[in-house]
Amino acid sequence: MKPSVILDEAAISRALTRIAHEIIERNKGIDQLMIVGIKTRGETLARRLAKRIEQIEGKPVLLGVVDISMYRDDLSKKSLEPEIKGTDMPETVTGKIIVLVDDVLYTGRTVRAAMDALVDHGRPSMIQLAVLVDRGHRELPIRPDFIGKNVPTSREEQVVVALSEVDDADQVFIKR
Repeated sequence: MKPSVILDEAAISRALTRIAHEIIERNKGIDQLMIVGIKTRGETLARRLAKRIEQIEGKPVLLGVVDISMYRDDLSKKSLEPEIKGTDMPETVTGKIIVLVDDVLYTGRTVRAAMDALVDHGRPSMIQLAVLVDRGHRELPIRPDFIGKNVPTSREEQVVVALSEVDDADQVFIKR
């Protein structure tokens, strides 16, 4: 069955612009804010969000990247030696409002792992979650603060996010 596109390049761009405005509004500016992307596509989306926020606010926002490889609860199922991609934080997260960014929210396990990785770098005053797609089927009590698009799916379906920086195209599609 042919994959169905649920977000094209323009829709992804509009969603990120809306999320950027929502982040600024909810946090009354960006003074204590740090955007942190989860490797790999979350990192790309975080960079795009940070750029949009800078365009809106006229000043840069702190941008970090978190690698969850060593924090996953399925290491034994994946591989005995996970590929470490590296965490990069511009400064401590202590006292900051962290907006954690990922492409798809599904079970919540990736976000849980990212929060564990974050607290190894300090104690944020708050962690918020921004996702491009929320597809449901949570296994943990995690819910996003900022959502590009809610997409009800079955467990048999797969939501695939392609971003030009990684995949040479901007689109989100469902594979059945």
